[in-house]
Amino acid sequence: MRFGILGPLEVLDDDGTVVPVGGPKPRALLVRLLLEAGHVVPAERLGSESPNALQAQVSRLRKVLPVEFAGGGYRIAVDADDVDAHRFGRLAREGRQRLAAGDGRGAAVVLREALALWRGAALADLADGAPAVPLEEARLAAVEDLVEAELGLAEGTPVGPLRGLVAEHPFRERLRAQLMRALHAAGRTAEALEVFDEGRRLLAEELGTDPSAELSAVHLRLLRPEPSAPVRRGPPAPITRIVGRSAELDRLAGSRDARLVTLVGPGGAGKTRLAVEAARRDPREACFADLSAAPAPLAVAAALGLRDGGLAPSAAPDPVELIAGALAGQELLLVLDNCEQALDATAALVRELLAACPRLAVLATSREPLGLTGEVLVPVGPLPAGLAAALFAERAAAVRPGFTVDAGNAAAVAGICSLVDGLPLAIELAAARLRQLDVGELAARLAQHEHFALLSRGDRTAADRHRTLHAVVDWSWRLLGDEERTAAARLSVFAGGATRPAAVAVCGVDEAVLADLADRSLLVASGGRYRMLETILLFCRDRLAPPERERLERAHAEHFLALAREADPHLRRAEQLTWLATLGADHENLMAALRRSAAADRATAMRLVAALAAYWWLAGRRREVTPIAAALLDGPIEGLEEEYVSCVVHAEALASPAHRERAGEVMAALDRPLRYPFGAAVWGMVRVPGAGPEPSPVILTGDPWNRALQDLGMALLDVLGGHPDEAGLLDVLAQFRALGERWGMAQGLDWLAHVASWHGDHALAHERWAAALTALDELGAVQEAADVLCRRGHDHVRQGDLAAAEADFRRATGSPAAELGLAEVARHRGDLSAAAVYLRRALDETRPGNPGTVYIRGSILTAHARLAEAGDRLADAARMHEEAWSAAQLAPFAANLADVIEGRAGHAALTGAAAEAARLLGRAAALRGTAVASDPDVARTAVAATEALGADGFARAYADGLRAAQ
Repeated sequence: MRFGILGPLEVLDDDGTVVPVGGPKPRALLVRLLLEAGHVVPAERLGSESPNALQAQVSRLRKVLPVEFAGGGYRIAVDADDVDAHRFGRLAREGRQRLAAGDGRGAAVVLREALALWRGAALADLADGAPAVPLEEARLAAVEDLVEAELGLAEGTPVGPLRGLVAEHPFRERLRAQLMRALHAAGRTAEALEVFDEGRRLLAEELGTDPSAELSAVHLRLLRPEPSAPVRRGPPAPITRIVGRSAELDRLAGSRDARLVTLVGPGGAGKTRLAVEAARRDPREACFADLSAAPAPLAVAAALGLRDGGLAPSAAPDPVELIAGALAGQELLLVLDNCEQALDATAALVRELLAACPRLAVLATSREPLGLTGEVLVPVGPLPAGLAAALFAERAAAVRPGFTVDAGNAAAVAGICSLVDGLPLAIELAAARLRQLDVGELAARLAQHEHFALLSRGDRTAADRHRTLHAVVDWSWRLLGDEERTAAARLSVFAGGATRPAAVAVCGVDEAVLADLADRSLLVASGGRYRMLETILLFCRDRLAPPERERLERAHAEHFLALAREADPHLRRAEQLTWLATLGADHENLMAALRRSAAADRATAMRLVAALAAYWWLAGRRREVTPIAAALLDGPIEGLEEEYVSCVVHAEALASPAHRERAGEVMAALDRPLRYPFGAAVWGMVRVPGAGPEPSPVILTGDPWNRALQDLGMALLDVLGGHPDEAGLLDVLAQFRALGERWGMAQGLDWLAHVASWHGDHALAHERWAAALTALDELGAVQEAADVLCRRGHDHVRQGDLAAAEADFRRATGSPAAELGLAEVARHRGDLSAAAVYLRRALDETRPGNPGTVYIRGSILTAHARLAEAGDRLADAARMHEEAWSAAQLAPFAANLADVIEGRAGHAALTGAAAEAARLLGRAAALRGTAVASDPDVARTAVAATEALGADGFARAYADGLRAAQ
């Protein structure tokens, strides 16, 4: 709550609503308590009421206010700073301290804030005015301090108000001296001397005294002025080292021949600090003027040491002429800070000064350009990630000694810098919070969009607009017109920016307003897109009323669903890279539309999942969709059957067996071409063979890509079913090449390479894998590329090139296939403990019931068994081989079964069952359609069985295995 006693009593709650207190007696009682807020006031000092009457008045107050009884008196339990009188006292003291320290500008800011708290006579609700006397005296002293500060800044209080103060308080000699100085600065020295004579007569007649030494000294200076050259205000000395702006400083150094250079960027980007550093390094004399607190001519005149500064009467010279005259013929760098406050007036002043003073150069800082011919713009934006982290580390070490960025906190620091857009001021405010929070907690709270609550404690000596992150953005907001504010608020519906057409379509924003917002650094324009920094976006989003926000979010989702549908057919053609880039540029918008729709409009969310299926897979982003897709599975699906199947596919392991069964029923029931053809491709990838009825071939009719996909499916069934004929795959590859579709080409090339590898043609296999990876890299399909890398890595293992194999598996890290590959490399190197770690990870990622990993679980369990064999744990190995065989039955492709059978053959050879080992090897070769050339485990098994059986015995047993599998 807030309490006002500097005027009639006023009590406001946190929302600014007036809290009624009652009649004169409770109001007077409350004022006396507030005079000593937080302390116990004895009952006898609370008025002449009897104890019972006083208790009754206190009871009324306690219904709405925290009044407590304590030790024979009463206390109101509020912070003293919540009472305007105490806040005034604190600010007045701070202002006087700043004035004494030579900080006239800071003193003026604080004292104005203090005096603004007064709404009338102090303690107006008390019948006894005595307690108000000290407050009124303090108020007058603060007025004198403010006048002193303004006189020192050449921004003095106008003569008229000073005359009024002297007339009201004729015996206050400090005020009289200040009026004399103001008159003299305005060129009215004769009037100043008259003010002195009037004061001397009044003191003599009324008090019988002479003027004080202070007043006499001012009189003497007026009679004997000492000529002095104007003292120019140079750039303020920096307290901290500038971090991360070497590129901008180099550009400024290279622009010294330009007469007008403007640093342009959003609030908090560090334009002032950069300008100060550039001026410090410039060989020319520099003069610094802050335009945020006074009109440009006044501020520039004060910075140049011209005591008039435009406050002279109408007969005085024009202020611009006065400044131009002072600068005539001089070489000077004039630094104008915060030009956006009055841009037109500042631009006019700069134009006239540059025209009149040929050796003058201006370095300006502004949130938008001055718009003058010849102006050189130097954008000052967020810091790149590495430099942002360096700034955070340096500022953090200042508040938490010993702080460094290390492996344990680097991710959190990077997250903090990203979440505050790399803005130097926001980074410094965030680093300051390490006094109270650890870096992980700070990152987590910023991720919850608590920017304005967290970053609210800055340099207490800074201007108000730079003390908090909210104030920084609010300063820019206040400079906007109504149309621009409406547009900025609406544009906050976008995530990651928007194209001009999207902004117009969703928000109805005029293109000219977009340009204006970009000029004013509320938007960043780049590559045909407009983007808001996250801090600005959060601020603007809070300016949207809930109904307006809901309307805009619906329009946003509809716009991006239309974009997804437009892009879908192009993603299956030669132009797919262009359209992937289009969707990729709007990925954050697509995800925002999906998340919002999942919460408010399930049907739209399901349509987005399906329409973007090709994008999710080709761009390697499908895992991002998994939790959202899973949340959409329960509910009606009438009219959304294909969309439901796509959600089941993208939900991956989060979809239950019932969901997958329902999806299979939907696919089997479809008797028309698919609206989302890529859905058939991804359904085929995750569907367990033989689980439910087969879909009708009609779903893939009517489109060349669909036909190629159907042929790919048939060719893969042949390969995995033990008929590794390249002809079908080559035909599929030709079809996808004719379409220019890279994903299909990569699938064909990958499996052709796989077959070549089985046959021992490693050179051809690697040529094909390289081509497949090129196509997938062009798409950015990271997960598909990981699968290809794993298959190539296993071929490296078969050839004995463990270093190349490890490189491929590490590039694919993150999948169970990669963990399996690294385990195999470690086993072949003899590092069984490392192999065990990798295999445990792989098994954790392939829990039973996850259809996406059903094909590889048998191979992982076989690798576990081989690891047990390497450690002479044959009983464990036997059990694991049985588990591997059971897992392989869930996806009974012949090629998968062959891998598991070869593992069982190795175990048979180790346990002395040589004939069984040979028969199992023959059976595996028959199932796969070929023996895998160069496989070290198979070769070791064959050698052991041959040594035990002899060549002829091995051949007979092997042939028995071949016949048994046919």
